[in-house]
Amino acid sequence: MISENGEQIGILTLREALTKAEEAGMDLVEISPMAKPPVAKIIDYGKFRYMQQKREKDSKKLQVQIKVKEVKLKPNIDTHDYDTKMKRAREFLEKGNKVRITCMFRGREMLHIDLGEKVVRQFCTDLSDIASIESHPKMMGRSMSTTLAPGVKKIKPTIK
Repeated sequence: MISENGEQIGILTLREALTKAEEAGMDLVEISPMAKPPVAKIIDYGKFRYMQQKREKDSKKLQVQIKVKEVKLKPNIDTHDYDTKMKRAREFLEKGNKVRITCMFRGREMLHIDLGEKVVRQFCTDLSDIASIESHPKMMGRSMSTTLAPGVKKIKPTIK
């Protein structure tokens, strides 16, 4: 058992520990129940819970949630539309979000998957200054998609 000051009192029975806690006007809280013998501490339980919640809240503030934003393209996209989509993707990456690029195929466009792949690869190349490819283009049904992550992974040049 540990007192409210942090001093070790020693091994006590449950009744003795409860009476000591009542005398101090505080609560008896079991700190580590799996220890042999279990460790209990005399503290104000309300204050203990408040501090615990405050620590959890502070740790959540430090966590960064990365969202995945999506930019949809078509294989026969016009240059102005391409530039607009490029600008939006660049904004997403600068904010620290991942970007999923999806090229959708309709009808006879499925015969020319190579055109869509060319557009997706060009999009990745244009964003290569601020992003790195996380997954290469893959066909899933009638759409081809790839994911870009913010930040550039610097590749060491090979010396020949």
